[in-house]
Amino acid sequence: APRCGRRRLAESSSQRKLLEQVGEIFRLETTPERIEVYDNSHIQGSEPYGCMIVAGPEGFQKNAYRKFKIKDPATVAGDDYAMMREVLTRRFQRALKEDPERDGGQWPDLVLLDGGQGQLTVGCEVLADLGLGDLPIAAIAKGPDRDAGRERIFLPGRPSFMLQPRDPALYFLQRLRDEAHRFAIGTHRAGRSKARLRSVLDEVDTARGG
Repeated sequence: APRCGRRRLAESSSQRKLLEQVGEIFRLETTPERIEVYDNSHIQGSEPYGCMIVAGPEGFQKNAYRKFKIKDPATVAGDDYAMMREVLTRRFQRALKEDPERDGGQWPDLVLLDGGQGQLTVGCEVLADLGLGDLPIAAIAKGPDRDAGRERIFLPGRPSFMLQPRDPALYFLQRLRDEAHRFAIGTHRAGRSKARLRSVLDEVDTARGG
């Protein structure tokens, strides 16, 4: 096989191994094919967004990424729990509408939230309210002082725990979380630029007497 083909094969087999480890860590019944990671982004409450990234055996599935502009006036920008509640509700209400039988491959094998016990509690409540209490869900919190390697993992009904600092599965989970964070920040910046452009155009309009 050509070198890049061999490398891709090696990458996909190591990816598969990592997904198997993730399945064991989160006590999933099967190796996950689709992991969805959720993160929120807001700076001083302006232009709040929630974001979802997707990863699986082929790596990051960028065409499946989604951004959710926070719409509900009751969701106070900056309230992470309320934002997470709105994003997960919208995502899974839509999934139920589009694929009520849950057999279309668009359903996650693991929902991973950026955060701790509070985010996990919100996520569990949303899924239970929608009749999706069987979907595996977990949260991953940054370490003290955002110290990589000190992340804590939260699962429903179990004490939180940490992985060994050099555990390849921990690196993998960090990559997932970092990608979600990167996408959320990028989405937020784009939203703010658009908002700034809108306000500049409004000012021009006002100056013209429009």
